[in-house]
Amino acid sequence: MEWGRFGLGEVLAVLSGKGGTGKTSVCAGIASALAEAGRKVLCVDCDVGLRNLDISLGLADGCALSFLDVVSGSYDLSQAARHPLYPSLFFLTAPMNCPVERIDVGAFCAMLRQARQEFDFVLLDSPAGVDAGFRLVSAAAGRFLLVTGFGPASVRDAARVGELLELQGKQDVRLIVNRVDREMLSTVRITIDDVMDDAGLPLAGIIPEDPCVTLAASFGKPLLRYAPRCPAAKACRRIAKRVQGFHEPIALR
Repeated sequence: MEWGRFGLGEVLAVLSGKGGTGKTSVCAGIASALAEAGRKVLCVDCDVGLRNLDISLGLADGCALSFLDVVSGSYDLSQAARHPLYPSLFFLTAPMNCPVERIDVGAFCAMLRQARQEFDFVLLDSPAGVDAGFRLVSAAAGRFLLVTGFGPASVRDAARVGELLELQGKQDVRLIVNRVDREMLSTVRITIDDVMDDAGLPLAGIIPEDPCVTLAASFGKPLLRYAPRCPAAKACRRIAKRVQGFHEPIALR
């Protein structure tokens, strides 16, 4: 078994230090892959004010409760939106008109404790950076997938997020290097090992640059249904297997 032995009720935060890493599309891809594998999954968009997870999940045309609706007690967790293509995938969006600083961290964590009783995996799509949204998510999650590009600014920011999580006593932190272009890596003479060393974190997976990610969002479909055999979709499935605790080689293909 690899990192993260499978266990029910896992809460994973998908984070990034810098915007533009493709964190939200990675979160949606992994969630879809887990649901595809038969796991019961709850996706929570925690990017208050800038929510986009519904687009990557192919749910932009539907209605969904916000997690604040559930946290406040106005609605029950069982009323989370069910994905029309993945019956075991559920979704809560982020509130639009409530500053994240006003969200009760204790009540948010209590909602997720309940979610752990009902779902195999809960994925939190965190806002980029290390502000109040990061603090909300990091308080609630037990495992972390930190998405970075291979550029120096993105890797430096990922390293900083990793340091902050370590200061909080968080230990299950793994790196995902996204939007990897093999030719660009060769041109700038950077390897994935270099990225791991600079970020100071072990690797959960590599996702290649793939135009299908943008095309799927543009057509309002989840990536794994729009282009199930594209390189990015295959990479998300490999990461999902590793998240479940199965041995899966890390490769860029």
